[in-house]
Amino acid sequence: MTQSVVPARVRVPNFVGQGKIDFVEKGVPTPGEGELLIQVKANAICGTDRGQFYAGSTVTPGHEASGVVVAAGPGTHTPLGTPGVIFLMDYCGSCRSCHKSFTNQCLHKRGDMGFNRDGGYGSYELIHENIFFPIDPDLSFADATLLLDIMGTGGHAIKRARLVYPDIESLVVTGAGPIGLAVLAMAKVLLGEDFPVLISDVSEYRLALAEQLGGKPIQLKETTLAEGVRKHGILSVDLAVDSSGKQVARQDALGVLAQRGVLVCVGHGEDLQLHVSSDLIATERAVMGSEYFAYQELTYNLALLQQHRSYLRQIITHIFPVSEIQQAFGLFFGGKTGKVVIAQ
Repeated sequence: MTQSVVPARVRVPNFVGQGKIDFVEKGVPTPGEGELLIQVKANAICGTDRGQFYAGSTVTPGHEASGVVVAAGPGTHTPLGTPGVIFLMDYCGSCRSCHKSFTNQCLHKRGDMGFNRDGGYGSYELIHENIFFPIDPDLSFADATLLLDIMGTGGHAIKRARLVYPDIESLVVTGAGPIGLAVLAMAKVLLGEDFPVLISDVSEYRLALAEQLGGKPIQLKETTLAEGVRKHGILSVDLAVDSSGKQVARQDALGVLAQRGVLVCVGHGEDLQLHVSSDLIATERAVMGSEYFAYQELTYNLALLQQHRSYLRQIITHIFPVSEIQQAFGLFFGGKTGKVVIAQ
């Protein structure tokens, strides 16, 4: 194993629960066969961190990390000093799903970084080499986090829909949190700047950010989703993407779908009630799930990020040092931010 100078112990955020984060000391692991040690430089806050923020966590959370390789175990090939991002799912690489490039549906997943393995809010993260994706050295570590839940998850949802509806001409997004903004932004990148994207929420801040990104806002404090769609001159939409995870949002999204329309559920959470004959069969609509994205999509998205960096980085509205992670989480879950990045 080749290794640069790495401290034996570091202070890392400790998610105690009830919305409290303090700091504890942890040992820095040594990489074994096929493993890399990443010095984390940035990690973006995600809505799915909510559970650990309020319920606590036995591991260090964080699953949208970028950083630099500082130690490498036997059998690895990534040079020290290589910058990159870390794929959330520690996929096996050998199952049927992995062989078909569906790494987000690995049948023998070894873990999820930040959920049952120490993740990116710590100073160092130990990973298998196959989930590390090198990036261009000129890309900032904060911008690099956009490759993950923003471009990856947002773009994957659109690609899923196009499998069954390749000629999509309109989109409504329910929920203008970071994933909703991600779907909006990736629709503009993938489908064209003039592609109509309607987006609903109750947060004035996030709807204003959505409008800045080119979306057509629907303020649910003032109108229903259906009325909001019609006010924007659209009778029904080809694609609806729910990022909220709320049943009422999913039901409303289903209600504004056109014939052949597709509802993609990205946000985990509540249920959806369907009348199969009228909602699906007669209209030939489809309801799909979309879980994260496949590792192989990172290559394509890196090229897109280089082309659209100034546009996409608008989604990052705040960057905090790790010493202020408590304040960062409080602000993020207060709903008056876009994507928030914790920098090391």
